[in-house]
Amino acid sequence: MEGFVIEGGKPLSGSIRVQGAKNAALPILAACVLAEGIFEIHDVPRLSDIEAMCQILEALGAQVIRHQTSIRVNTRLINNYVIPDHLMSKIRSSIFLMGPLLARLKQVCISHPGGCAIGKRPIDIHLNGLKRLGVQMTEKEGVIHCYASKLIGDEIVLDFPSVGATENIMMAAVLGEGTTVLKNAAREPEISDLQDFLNKMGAQITGAGSPEIRIRGVRSLRPVSHTIIPDRIVAGTLAAAAGATGGEVLLENVIPSHLTSIILHLQRLGIEIEQGENSLRVRGPKRLRPIPAIATAPYPGFPTDMQPQMLVLLTQAEGISMLTETIFESRLKHVDELRKMGADVTLDNNTVWVRGGKSLNGTSVSATDLRAGAALVIAGLVAQGTTHITGAEHIDRGYERFETVINKLGGIMERKTGFSSCSST
Repeated sequence: MEGFVIEGGKPLSGSIRVQGAKNAALPILAACVLAEGIFEIHDVPRLSDIEAMCQILEALGAQVIRHQTSIRVNTRLINNYVIPDHLMSKIRSSIFLMGPLLARLKQVCISHPGGCAIGKRPIDIHLNGLKRLGVQMTEKEGVIHCYASKLIGDEIVLDFPSVGATENIMMAAVLGEGTTVLKNAAREPEISDLQDFLNKMGAQITGAGSPEIRIRGVRSLRPVSHTIIPDRIVAGTLAAAAGATGGEVLLENVIPSHLTSIILHLQRLGIEIEQGENSLRVRGPKRLRPIPAIATAPYPGFPTDMQPQMLVLLTQAEGISMLTETIFESRLKHVDELRKMGADVTLDNNTVWVRGGKSLNGTSVSATDLRAGAALVIAGLVAQGTTHITGAEHIDRGYERFETVINKLGGIMERKTGFSSCSST
């Protein structure tokens, strides 16, 4: 197994360019299926999730070529609508291919997607939305076969503003007949990026970023070039790391308006943030302030993908804080790992009570999912002594060469192989 070794106590400083957004790149790569031709997608991070999506596209018949930060996708020969189970199980984002394959080939076969074990994430919202467009479905032995002779626009109201379901329905409806009105849609910036990409292709979509999206079906789409937006969660993670270590970091390639809630909560902790046109300058205080109550919420609320990182910051804020996870019921496994490092945290259902201000101590801990892994990296950076983190494969799903980024900012983080899967208690 691969893991990381971190030496704590080094304030982060310097400047770093934030990578392109994983959660924008994945649906946009899937959307390439919608047209025949050659696409050029730029500022795509090198992540295991991205590589898995490229493998799925190749299994469908596409030619995928990676060149530095760009990916070229030739979709002319796509003729396979069956997503292999071994690839489907690698990433949850494989579900994004349902809409594009239904729009282009009129059918798709999938198994239930994989991804981080952070709680129940049923695909019912995706399936119910596609049914409203005229898709029929059968399921046998865990394989779902979806098919439709044609897709017809309709009004669809989501039970929950699911990002994935919003994007999947957008991609299916874009080649459908008539107009689809999607209500209670997710509002994340990555959805707006997908809208921009699809509209470049010739789609007619309005409303992304609001609770109502209108998709007027068109007959065909064309291949285009597109640059992925910056990753707001990576930017938030690095800002949190700078604040936690009392450092000063300039984050470049950032869209500050995408981080409004993150910035607000970091400032509540006492972290200074100066916003530029495409940058953030972050200065950590000598002492962090507690926050009485924080709760995760769909965008534009405080993101669940920043909850673990925020929890580490609260352990270093002198006083009592409370953090509630409202999106995923199993996204607090990192609480036990932080306890091993000396954090005074109490878990009550999906609420964590934090008595902050105690020093963390380096020990062996395990990353249980992507964002929990990022949080443990921050904890290792502020801890006294050496921290060993197993489960590098989780962190690699969302952070490109994370150890290189941290080291460039003055931290000490090394990738190691041969880790035991067991953590010390």
